[in-house]
Amino acid sequence: MADLVVGRDDPLAADVQLLLGKHLAFAEEVTPAEDVHALDVAGLLVEDISFFSIRRDGVLLAVGALKQLDSLHAEIKSMHVAAAARGQGVGRAMIDHLVGTARARGYSRVSLETGPMAAFSPARALYASAGFAYCEPFADYGPRSVCMTLELLP
Repeated sequence: MADLVVGRDDPLAADVQLLLGKHLAFAEEVTPAEDVHALDVAGLLVEDISFFSIRRDGVLLAVGALKQLDSLHAEIKSMHVAAAARGQGVGRAMIDHLVGTARARGYSRVSLETGPMAAFSPARALYASAGFAYCEPFADYGPRSVCMTLELLP
């Protein structure tokens, strides 16, 4: 994975917008409209969100964001791996980067929300393999969301 470049990125970049569009289309395809919590580009441009990408040789492979919920709690948002890059450790690299960033910022917990549908089972398995555990809904999420959290040790 040494050839992967992980860093801050611009949600307004053309290739990023294309991948985010696929992310939103997937969420809207498999999730009832009232339960889609994926952020669009405008939602990723707010001050409390840090947006990152993973690239190989300049080609966009994945995106992910970290949203500050409060001084000790962050949320993973808009994580998506391009279809051609799945199964290559790119998703795990993004999780590791987001969790590492949260730890470096002094958060004690990182949480996420995903869907309960079968289409989200690979994502849930990936998060579980990274140490995330199922938890009660947080923030404004309701009972139809699947929420997971990871306690960060100091």
